Amino acid sequence: MIVRISGEGQYRLPEDQAARLNELDNVAVAAVDAGDEQRFAQVWREMLDLVESQGERVPDDELVGSDCILPPRDIEFAEAQGEFTGEGLIPD
Repeated sequence: MIVRISGEGQYRLPEDQAARLNELDNVAVAAVDAGDEQRFAQVWREMLDLVESQGERVPDDELVGSDCILPPRDIEFAEAQGEFTGEGLIPD
């Protein structure tokens, strides 16, 4: 799975870690639905950490399509409320 972090670049994420990212995405959606800004911030950090630690950075000169595009690192909770809805960023 190719994951883009908006404004930063792309990462090649192994399938087992892609499943974990999807789980975290679902938790983020639930936090947003509940209006729990603190929980969302915690899960959002976990999502970014997972992509960066388990993914392999795609070189900038390699052109590949993204399977998932994560919002910018500094997303505000109000913005997240428009992004993390329904099935989330990664549809099941």
